[in-house]
Amino acid sequence: MALIFVVGATATGKSDLALDIAESINAHIINADSMQLYRGMDIGTAKVPPADRRGIPHHLIDVVDVRNDVSVAWYQEAARKVIDETLSSGKSAVVVGGTGLYVKAILDDLRFPDTDPLIRARLELEATQMGGDALHQRLAQLDPAAALAIPKENQRRVIRALEVIEITGEPFTANLPREGASLSRYPEAKQFGLATSRSGLDLRIEERVDRMWEMGLVEETRHLVELGLREGRTARAALGYAQILRFLEGEISEEQAREATKVATRQYARRQETWFKRDDRIHWISDGRDRLSEVLQSL
Repeated sequence: MALIFVVGATATGKSDLALDIAESINAHIINADSMQLYRGMDIGTAKVPPADRRGIPHHLIDVVDVRNDVSVAWYQEAARKVIDETLSSGKSAVVVGGTGLYVKAILDDLRFPDTDPLIRARLELEATQMGGDALHQRLAQLDPAAALAIPKENQRRVIRALEVIEITGEPFTANLPREGASLSRYPEAKQFGLATSRSGLDLRIEERVDRMWEMGLVEETRHLVELGLREGRTARAALGYAQILRFLEGEISEEQAREATKVATRQYARRQETWFKRDDRIHWISDGRDRLSEVLQSL
């Protein structure tokens, strides 16, 4: 049995490669995209439709309502359970996604400090009074690596990082493990990162956002609002949905929402690249190479 991770920035083709790998080695696919956990968030997360999953079992997709929030600790426990059950059954597993903290939570021994309700309440009040951007700027000063990993739109995780810093007196990233195969929970795991040129990735993002709009992302967001999207601090911060919510609330025009989504997605892709490039366990595969063959030859 093999445990394979397919990681990298958004719009690099991770889902397609994961399907090809899983089909080739008769594996299950396990999601490591924090937003594909949510039911109904299909277009904006580029979720592979059930009809296109080639009969391959997919796990940790569509498991949470949009009004609910998910912690990294919850995901760590759920993902490890699925991986262990899959490998114990004699099947291989392909973990695919671009949420770097989720990938690290599976592989490494992250510590999750307790919460402090007083600190949390104060930070939430500051976010209301000062705005999320101000808190993210504070995080960037205290822990630049954490600010790279956590989008400013995800106010809940920004607040959590600042809370951990205040509780522990250490940077949030000090609670992340040192990297190295010998320290991993799954030392046999192989990670493959998909790389593409900056200009090529920007073009893919541009085309992807336009395609999402054509597929009905605005209508999908309206439907999710009826299901409680505004109540979920994590889901409502998702790329595309956050910008469309601003449009629906009359803050910006629909075209401004589309362009803002493109800008935010490009920025997020840069942060993903920076995050994953810090892990020297990842084998990078560039565009123009036979990705599937390169992965299979490495197993």
